[in-house]
Amino acid sequence: MPWIKTIDESQATDKLRAVYQMIRRRRGRVANIMRIHSLNPQAMKAHMDLYLSLMFGKSGLSREECEMLATVVSAVNCCDYCVNHHGEALDHYWKDKEKLRGLIKDFKTLQLPKKILGMLEYAVKLTKIPKKVNRRDIDTLRNSGFSDEDILSINLITSYFNFVNRIVLGLGVKSTPEEVQGYKV
Repeated sequence: MPWIKTIDESQATDKLRAVYQMIRRRRGRVANIMRIHSLNPQAMKAHMDLYLSLMFGKSGLSREECEMLATVVSAVNCCDYCVNHHGEALDHYWKDKEKLRGLIKDFKTLQLPKKILGMLEYAVKLTKIPKKVNRRDIDTLRNSGFSDEDILSINLITSYFNFVNRIVLGLGVKSTPEEVQGYKV
């Protein structure tokens, strides 16, 4: 149970019902991270739109890279809810639970391409010490082959998961094993 009141789908009326229905159509179910917004349906819709844009929209990053960012940022923030959700999504590509555990524990121990390591190091720095991020960090990403559009995506996804991790951790959002699996996208 989260630490604030939420409105169940069966109790939703008007705007909230419409947003719940939209999410169910798009995703197949409503995750608790969306349900926590039930007192503010406009924020719930905006949150879902942002999530879909960043994680599934046009980008030079692969879905696998997006899920790696989500998982690493969430692991740094000790957000089990997001680690479980996005680790599960990442393992759809990897099909390697041991590698996934390594990514969550310390991605630097994995045999990842230098480009990917740089992306994840940037995400960790932006998460832990954003004031220390500087032009050299961006130049390093650019020199490793990321375009400016890719760098923007890396930054936005990292920033988004810091935002979401704080919603989860700050309001006591929990997941169930059933919630973690089986989304449409």
